[in-house]
Amino acid sequence: MIEVENLVKRYGPTLAVDGISFTVKAGEILGFLGPNGAGKTTTMRMLTGYLPPTEGTAKIMGIDVEEEPLKVKGQIGYMPENVPLYDFMTVRSYLQFMSEIKGIGRKNRKTMIDAALEKCWLTDVQNRIIGNLSRGYKQRVGIAQAILPDPRALILDEPTLGLDPNQIIQVRNMIKGLKENHTVILSSHILPEVSATCDRIIIINKGRLVAQDTPESLARKLQATDKIYLEARGPKDQMRDFLGSQSGVVEVEEKD
Repeated sequence: MIEVENLVKRYGPTLAVDGISFTVKAGEILGFLGPNGAGKTTTMRMLTGYLPPTEGTAKIMGIDVEEEPLKVKGQIGYMPENVPLYDFMTVRSYLQFMSEIKGIGRKNRKTMIDAALEKCWLTDVQNRIIGNLSRGYKQRVGIAQAILPDPRALILDEPTLGLDPNQIIQVRNMIKGLKENHTVILSSHILPEVSATCDRIIIINKGRLVAQDTPESLARKLQATDKIYLEARGPKDQMRDFLGSQSGVVEVEEKD
């Protein structure tokens, strides 16, 4: 579904994305994890055709993003980190406006808007002014515009940013329901967030891919690398044997 090979982005002397490669299978939810400034947003913008790569290739459904950006945009839905919503519009009128921009024919427009409202749990607030909605509902509106007109792939940049715990759970469950008909890439800088939502996680730092695996495998690897330094008094052999017998302890190293 999505193939990325040796993708590079430079801004003058600054290397924002440094030769990352990965694939995403159809129907998979992939989490893009990394600290702020790691290169997540830049990578997503290259995947969606909003930024040209300096080197490397990105393909969606076999279509090269750089060679045929308009064709690719017809296959994807994109929700940027700061969703460009119009606060004076109602939810439905905004989606109507976005459906016209995306070229959805008049014949199918109502059906697709109704489907987006239902998928994003917005039917009950479709006639409310966007500016009067909570941030959680506004994020759902942003996702709703991304799934018009039923794209094969969804790319969501920080979809739970700034939400309270209840809103995070609601958006998380909503995204899980989208995988039946869409391949999803979402970004976050919070490990528990992507672990609870995604089938697989890619970790990037300073523009480089440093790990990729399932949430369960990554959690085991991270636990295995945790180190705790403590000072204890007592016979060395006894202390070593006692600490080594504790649950979750992989190895005990003795320091002079």
